[in-house]
Amino acid sequence: MLSLVLFLPALGAILIAIFVKQAQVARITAALFTLASFVISLALFIAFDRGGGLQFEEQINWISSIGAQYYLGVDGLSMPLVLLTTFLGFLAVFVSWKINIRVKEYYIWLLLLETGILGVFCSLDLLLFFLFWEVELIPMYMLISIWGGGRRIYSATKFVVYTLFGSAFMLAGILALYFSTGDSVNSAGDVIPHTFDMVVIASSNAGWLIPVIPIASIFFLIFIAFAIKLPIVPLHTWLPDAHTDAPTAVSVMLAGVLLKMGGYGMVRLVAGFGDGGLVPIPADEWAYYSRILVGFAVVSVLYGAAATMRQTDLKRLIAYSSVSHMGFVLMGIFALNQVSITGASLQMVSHGLISGLLFAMVGLVYDKTHQRQIPLLGGLHRQMPVITVVFSIAGLAALGLPTTIGFIAEYITFVGSYGLEGTAEVFTGIKTMVAISALGIVIGAGYILWMLERVFYREPKPEYESVGDADLMEKCYIFAMVGAIMLFGIRPSLLTDMIGPVFDGLKLF
Repeated sequence: MLSLVLFLPALGAILIAIFVKQAQVARITAALFTLASFVISLALFIAFDRGGGLQFEEQINWISSIGAQYYLGVDGLSMPLVLLTTFLGFLAVFVSWKINIRVKEYYIWLLLLETGILGVFCSLDLLLFFLFWEVELIPMYMLISIWGGGRRIYSATKFVVYTLFGSAFMLAGILALYFSTGDSVNSAGDVIPHTFDMVVIASSNAGWLIPVIPIASIFFLIFIAFAIKLPIVPLHTWLPDAHTDAPTAVSVMLAGVLLKMGGYGMVRLVAGFGDGGLVPIPADEWAYYSRILVGFAVVSVLYGAAATMRQTDLKRLIAYSSVSHMGFVLMGIFALNQVSITGASLQMVSHGLISGLLFAMVGLVYDKTHQRQIPLLGGLHRQMPVITVVFSIAGLAALGLPTTIGFIAEYITFVGSYGLEGTAEVFTGIKTMVAISALGIVIGAGYILWMLERVFYREPKPEYESVGDADLMEKCYIFAMVGAIMLFGIRPSLLTDMIGPVFDGLKLF
């Protein structure tokens, strides 16, 4: 079933490339295949056993000579992200419905992008994980460079350069980890060959991992790729450019799920399994590194919020707000306890839904007015009542309004990050930094409310008197995202009961 979820979008892309000639048929084909992938992932989400553990596993020998496998599986961490990806992938088809330039090619790349992202969340073999990590680069480059605006070639190239830079380090880290598992003897006296199997490495590394380079070096080699993708300050500069120049649907996918690859990788590979991920950092070293990384998280939260206040382009404003919100994810992950990592994982889903809706709303405002500069907009609430209400809901969810998923995600992250247990010397500095990061929420309320007031509630401008509101299709996809934001905000247990058991017993100090 996971293979169906993973490859149905790619199959749709192949069929469009070979058989489809008309643009409308390409749109419908893309919608059908992404819908099928979403429906199957929703069925898996409903059937998922909340008791924990890997489920729906598929394991086949791939390259036997090096121990690589085609190994798929999901747990409470990855299942929500798979559902989020298929949901936004399906809606992105309709967000793109008015694309009229090289339509076939556009949908081919969009569907291949979805498959690449899904592969990262489903892979349990390090080589397969890395392969899918790289697969998404080409579709994203093509989508921005061909259908984007502004400095699209520059922004697409910058995205690729940053990601490839991180990927080179990650590949080196994966290979170091792979060779560290060679010819080791486990507690039962069995000789263990080299392996890319994440489950085997995570469950056995404490007893038989023999590192070829220092453990901390392996950790940071792998970590830097995720830090770029998340992104954290100062590795974030590719993000505002990519968002500003990308087409609306690509911004939805970029903010909604592409950034989550970074947070997911941090949890899955370096912080979430057993006593410390695939790379077994000793507890005393974790105490040192966690303070540094939480410090970077606070800088990302405050810098991103401050930079957002200064933006005059709607897309750049939402892009910089993403830098701030993903800082909360980093903080929750490296506070390193069950509650904080559960909150960070929930924050990834929350940000995916909310930022996806915000970018969709920016796209609608631009489609109607052909303007994204905030000082040149104003008084649009009379012409766009539906867009105004939904944009306001998305903004309020972003600043953590109760009954939305944004509130519960931030609440759990802060409670977990601040309410730490352990030795005072380990956690005193972290608690102070967590308290300081709360200023990001205050600033966030400021820039969201100020943006809504300037765009929708100031004096109407005559040039926008004739603009229209959202049409039926646009209402359908924005209401679907609002429904998801409210559903998981009112019933967060649908996610927390799935995510929490992944980290049961996690205590690094």
